[in-house]
Amino acid sequence: MAEVLFYHLETRPLEAVMPLLLEKTLERGWRAVIEVGSRERAEALDAHLWTYRDDSFLAHGMAGEDADAHQPILITTESDNTNGAAVRFFADGAVPQSGEGYTRLVYLFSGHDPDAVAAARLAWKTLKGSNTLTYWQQDANGRWENKAQA
Repeated sequence: MAEVLFYHLETRPLEAVMPLLLEKTLERGWRAVIEVGSRERAEALDAHLWTYRDDSFLAHGMAGEDADAHQPILITTESDNTNGAAVRFFADGAVPQSGEGYTRLVYLFSGHDPDAVAAARLAWKTLKGSNTLTYWQQDANGRWENKAQA
């Protein structure tokens, strides 16, 4: 049974939130895989993780390289887990279907996109019962509030 965290982005965009969540993931000693909905979005996220902060970066790779198995963070558009990640992030059109094989799933979606909100509601229903679910929403200051659990 995986722990599934739904992050409803309201005030801070994915680019501000994702690096912080990835840092916390690595601090716990976990590897991560990030699944996004398109190659273009994967490439944009790849560039962002190298430059998101002047004094730091997150070591990672794009799926499909020889070193995939050694990457602490791997960005992909596919459903595989070639780096043996314990945590799988979903963003920009990628939607979790099952928590099997992971300690934690993290689903980030924009509250400003009605289609993304609808997909999140459907994912909640699909994953409920076979996983532990927690729904987090940003307040006006960008802080996370736990709004629901199942």
